[in-house]
Amino acid sequence: QVQLVESGGGLVQAGDSLRLSCTASGRTFNTDAMGWFRQAPGKEREFVARIPWSGDSTNYADSVKGRFTISRDNAKNMVFLQMNSLKPEDTAVYYCAAGPRYGRYQYYDVSAYNYWGQGTQVTVSS
Repeated sequence: QVQLVESGGGLVQAGDSLRLSCTASGRTFNTDAMGWFRQAPGKEREFVARIPWSGDSTNYADSVKGRFTISRDNAKNMVFLQMNSLKPEDTAVYYCAAGPRYGRYQYYDVSAYNYWGQGTQVTVSS
């Protein structure tokens, strides 16, 4: 019973920046990790970034490390993804996801997350 809504996607040129936002509502007290995944046409959904409730650690896919930054504002039930130096290969639908505090799956596994947003399109032109 958690709802996630993403926003902030759009069409940008290579090298530009975007900031994605995800707002959570409902019974969020039993969630901990918040993550971002992305999926391009014809490809599998892939892990992008993850942050726990405490915000004291972060995890990134190698493809975005050093360019993307994940953060969260627990008072507002929001998580963000700051994307800098965007590349055409970053083009995808970006999904916000939430998972329980305790689980059996690794943070980069889609099975670790119980709730998903509708996705927001990010398109990076050359």
